Amino acid sequence: MYHYTDGGLRNVRLRNGYALHETPYGKAVSFQDGDGLIRAVCLALTRKAGRLTGVEFRYIRASGFLMSQPSLAKLLGVDGQTVARWEKTGKVPKWADKLVRLLYAAHADGNETIQSVVARINDVDRLVNQNITLEATNEGWTTVATELAIADEALGRVGQA
Repeated sequence: MYHYTDGGLRNVRLRNGYALHETPYGKAVSFQDGDGLIRAVCLALTRKAGRLTGVEFRYIRASGFLMSQPSLAKLLGVDGQTVARWEKTGKVPKWADKLVRLLYAAHADGNETIQSVVARINDVDRLVNQNITLEATNEGWTTVATELAIADEALGRVGQA
């Protein structure tokens, strides 16, 4: 059995799916299907009895959602320092514990709405500004295109057309 300690986890053991290697720097380990392993660990954490520890909460955020503390904070309606404090102290409120479990389970299950929201929140952290082009159709308004407006903003032309 291999004691899997990625991200500071202390309670995960692997029966198989890994290989130990000798290197000039000591022992190393490789995993079959690393993305699948992360998904399985996160799903196991969502199903475990008892509250999530700060480390487990962080693992789901960072490895499962691939979200920063500020991004998850936006999703939960708190500030980034609050999420950092929960992870550091291990005092995750019951509501946040339940919500993160529910959101990750839906995300991993392929719920497109949840996946879209997570992707959008992650994009907000990366993008400076975006132009959104809408078009009226017989079915109503629809998005035609979105594009970065960094150059236009720098020239002071945003909103001029």
